[in-house]
Amino acid sequence: MSRADNAFRPGVVAGVLFVGALAFLLLLFAIGKGWAGGDGNGSGGHAASRGLNGFAGMATLLEKSGYAVELSRNPARMEDYALVVLTPPHHADPAEIQSILDSRRNIGPTMLIMPKWLAMPIPDAEAEKTDAEADWVKLAGAETPPWFNELDLGREAELAVGKTSGWNWFGESGNLPQAAHVQALTQQPMFPLDPLVVDGEGDLLAGVFYPDDDEDLWPVVVVFEPDLINNFGMADVARARLALSLVDEATGYEGDVPIIFDLTFAGLGDSQNLLTLAFTPPFLAATLCLILAALVIAWRAFRRFGPPVAEAPSLVQGKTQLARNGAVLLGRLRRWNLLAEPYAALVTGRIAGLLGVRTADSPDRDAAIERALVRAGHDDSDFAKASQAMRNAQSPGDILRAARALKAIERMLKP
Repeated sequence: MSRADNAFRPGVVAGVLFVGALAFLLLLFAIGKGWAGGDGNGSGGHAASRGLNGFAGMATLLEKSGYAVELSRNPARMEDYALVVLTPPHHADPAEIQSILDSRRNIGPTMLIMPKWLAMPIPDAEAEKTDAEADWVKLAGAETPPWFNELDLGREAELAVGKTSGWNWFGESGNLPQAAHVQALTQQPMFPLDPLVVDGEGDLLAGVFYPDDDEDLWPVVVVFEPDLINNFGMADVARARLALSLVDEATGYEGDVPIIFDLTFAGLGDSQNLLTLAFTPPFLAATLCLILAALVIAWRAFRRFGPPVAEAPSLVQGKTQLARNGAVLLGRLRRWNLLAEPYAALVTGRIAGLLGVRTADSPDRDAAIERALVRAGHDDSDFAKASQAMRNAQSPGDILRAARALKAIERMLKP
């Protein structure tokens, strides 16, 4: 056994392991934060969009005002205590919306913003002429969401898009970006909403829905006219103040309530944060076991004394090893008689060489060796008998005795 040279220094290996572990944790953190390589903008009416129909301006305003704001791509965040802002599109599933509203009645406040605008990205040819930026959109019209009347708060109600003079909120008033395309609740539902913002005709632009008139349940603030708080609306200071007032109304004027803008309805949802999931039961036990196993392996690796021991080669080269391998093979096969004839020919050839006998034929060579031994004064050697006994031997004992006799004659002839 021998010791091989250590190819790496412990410090280098520790550095590589540290960088790898740090990169893996950064990957998990990036997945949880939704760093998917894009800004998720496009023409959608959600909080990651900077188009006219988006709500990135409102999210920024709230963050600058001291609120803890988060854009959520994880459906599980619907179960957190926070003001969850829902911005479903026209093609949303009403059953899914109703399920979220019902589940959040016991969790926290909710703000539901109705979609209105049909928007599309500005074509490249038109964008080049107008110097439009990549996140700008083109408004193609306004229409009410088809799923509104399927919600509990929309039963027997009427939502319409029409012309109005402006908005009013507890003594404050202002205008709207598109007075000819204003979306308002013109007829109250089966369970009426408390008005918050109304237009010049008294139709509802925003209201509060209290499920079942139960004070222990959280209300839902419904914004029927998205231009009050979207990027289109944030261009006006009065509407920006109105957006903050609606948020205060939804949170009960508690400034420490976090605000979560949902992006899953816009198709921007991601999987659950793997880093958080790994430390959440029932996966916590497996995570702790993996960490302990990694620490034990690292400790064993760095506490090892010296370089690893190199194992001996499984096959040794050389004539000696070849002979040993052949002997092992014969021993397993138990064909000892196969050794007799080759060994007799080998030793006979060496004896013939010592006596100067040139005959190649075996019977003639044995007779010539016998005569040469007599001439050399070794008439008692009895070579012919020993040679014949070697060729006729079958058992290991007979082979060994005949081999000793032939070897004795060879040693006798060596100078």
